[in-house]
Amino acid sequence: MTKLPSLPSLRSLIVVLGDQLDLDAAAFDGFDPQQDMVWMAEVTEESTHVWSGKPRTALFLSAMRHFALALEEQSHPLHYTRLDAVHNAGSLDAQLQADILHLKPTQLLMTTPGDWRVLQSIKAVAAATGLPLEVREDRHFFVTADEFAAHAKGRKSLRMEYFYREQRKRHQVLMGTGDTADEPLGGQWNFDKDNREAFDAKGPGLLPPRSRFAPDALTQEVIALVNTEFADHPGQLDSFSWPVTREQALQSLQAFIEDRLPLFGRFQDAMWPGDPWLYHSHISAALNLKLLNPREVVAAAEAAYHQGAAPLASVEGFIRQILGWREYVRGIYWTFMPDYAERNVLDAQHDLPAWYWTGETDMACLRDALTQTLAHGYANHIQRLMVTGLFSLMFGVHPQQVHGWYLAMYVDAVEWVELPNTLGMSQYADGGVMGSKPYIATGKYIQRMSPHCKGCRYDPGKKVGDDACPFTTLYWDFLMRHESLMGKNPRMALQVRNVARLSEDDKQAINARATAIRCNEVGHAPKA
Repeated sequence: MTKLPSLPSLRSLIVVLGDQLDLDAAAFDGFDPQQDMVWMAEVTEESTHVWSGKPRTALFLSAMRHFALALEEQSHPLHYTRLDAVHNAGSLDAQLQADILHLKPTQLLMTTPGDWRVLQSIKAVAAATGLPLEVREDRHFFVTADEFAAHAKGRKSLRMEYFYREQRKRHQVLMGTGDTADEPLGGQWNFDKDNREAFDAKGPGLLPPRSRFAPDALTQEVIALVNTEFADHPGQLDSFSWPVTREQALQSLQAFIEDRLPLFGRFQDAMWPGDPWLYHSHISAALNLKLLNPREVVAAAEAAYHQGAAPLASVEGFIRQILGWREYVRGIYWTFMPDYAERNVLDAQHDLPAWYWTGETDMACLRDALTQTLAHGYANHIQRLMVTGLFSLMFGVHPQQVHGWYLAMYVDAVEWVELPNTLGMSQYADGGVMGSKPYIATGKYIQRMSPHCKGCRYDPGKKVGDDACPFTTLYWDFLMRHESLMGKNPRMALQVRNVARLSEDDKQAINARATAIRCNEVGHAPKA
């Protein structure tokens, strides 16, 4: 797919990355097909710097190849290197430097990447080749990195809630009119208390079908390539059906707004065995690859409320994820990188259990979440935070290993959004920058939000004994290990005080079972 039109001289080489698939990106402002060219490359390193799962790699490559077709339809000159090209240099920097030598552009131009590592790599190529590099603001987002830095400046602590309210006012989203323009619709900013229901014993009932897109010839070619080139990588591609074009992404958005948004808020924290989709949107990957714009997503949700098609609590809960959390985590990323990636406030040093890569565990909730992740490259947000993330936090896994796993396994994972959510929100490795307290809970939380515990060999009500739930054991172990630090956090005071009620025998038994869990004597279920 390498297109080499004959240009008398090349002014700008426009670098487009796999998460920048937007024809309206700032990098294309002033594009002149008579003297500019787009550069794209599929390289092995982007799937091996973390052990990228097959669904994630396949989605990126397929979406890139479809975007290349869209560029050709726009008559944009394109230099595209496929993964299996004989001249492929294997990494973005090596491929770009090699191509610069024969394309001979006078400058490089790009939209801000979503990964600090990649930005430094491209800057190094520009320096090595003596070319000026223009990095343009990514206007895909509501908030620029500089605007977030201004928001953060002078604050003793950062909290998403206050940032979110600022953005609601600034962009007039779910706000009143006239004299009430500074007041939220419904008289409150946050409907979280209305959005925490679990399903009853009958389950979610008949769910609307997930938006699925049968792989076309181009995607089938990518699937075969990934299965060959990355045969030993985790995950499967048998059910691959993610949107890989803007048209498909728009269809996914419409289906969510019409079919799932009305009940999204009410059941956004609920889980049900065998079904990760439930009432979730399934558009995060399309958003993060820039196949969708967050403004059109927020506008569609807000319109559904005004048209009476979805309740305010559901619409607010969804918009909070886009206008609130998504923008907030990007601000955290660019404000605190690069040292943010190395933070480990809890001094967690254990290795990630090997069964995270296989799903071979006898804990029902984890087995379900991991199996779905391997099959689809997807788990919903509550599975990520309160199942896989909760366990690794209380287990004491080194946060950089957890970060590497999340970045590798999920189709929507780009570092700007994955790292703060994993290292900060999930693992509390940043000491409270992302969230005001660590999200820890016993197995009772999972029992309350799902029926997983009914089919599990472990009892969420027990903290010691052969049938004690590992989540419950590790919860108490976590509080014991971090009693001093957690005791300083007002939001953890009640939980920490409960440690004092434990007898010394209880503490020793908890410690012994926690050690057994970490030694893989509990929870691992090897294949027969």
